[in-house]
Amino acid sequence: TSRNGVQAMSGSSKQALILGASRGLGLGLARELLARGWRVVGTERKPSEGLEALRAEAPDRVKIETVDIDRPEQVQALRRRLDGSRFDLLFVNAGVSGSSEKTISQVSHEEFVREMTTNAFSSVRAAEALGELVPSGGTVGFMTSILGSIANNTSAGYEVYRASKAALNMLVRSFVARHASKRWTVLLLHPGWARTDMGGPQAPVDVPTSTRGLADVIEARHGTGGLAFLDYQGKELAW
Repeated sequence: TSRNGVQAMSGSSKQALILGASRGLGLGLARELLARGWRVVGTERKPSEGLEALRAEAPDRVKIETVDIDRPEQVQALRRRLDGSRFDLLFVNAGVSGSSEKTISQVSHEEFVREMTTNAFSSVRAAEALGELVPSGGTVGFMTSILGSIANNTSAGYEVYRASKAALNMLVRSFVARHASKRWTVLLLHPGWARTDMGGPQAPVDVPTSTRGLADVIEARHGTGGLAFLDYQGKELAW
């Protein structure tokens, strides 16, 4: 065990750091990886029942950290707390969404800044700060969306959210180019339209189905290197 209380890998046990694991897809992915024998460090902005319940199920394999990725000083503090730990997977799940109906001329300046900051800027900045905890050959993943595909946008709607995820995809491409020597596998993953607080009750995909698929893709791609923009079923998406 490291001095931070995070156990080192033993045998086939892999370790994941999931940013944004308190609810929805982040919590679902943490639960799925745990069921597959992984150790998980999950982060939350404030105390959450979901992560606490998960830790109660497997106290030796779940650790909870608190961080708001929009606060760089908190990300740096997390980096220091995790010093000496190594993760097979760093997964950035943070994301916010505003009104689907508002066009770019109707959305407020503050809402635009909030979505772009959290979904694109803060997500990649956090990966920059924490990426050194992922050894060469490990995996860095980001929860993106098919709505971030420029090629597939033929219907409008979710204009700022789309722009923020397209920006995330572009920043991740730059991230990959700058860190080519790391030989990381970098995944931009679309979870499907899932029934979460953000996706709504009418969404066709439940969280266990989505996160099972995401975990399958992460495990299948681990160690293969390069960058891929995929959905939760492993299908390549158009940029």
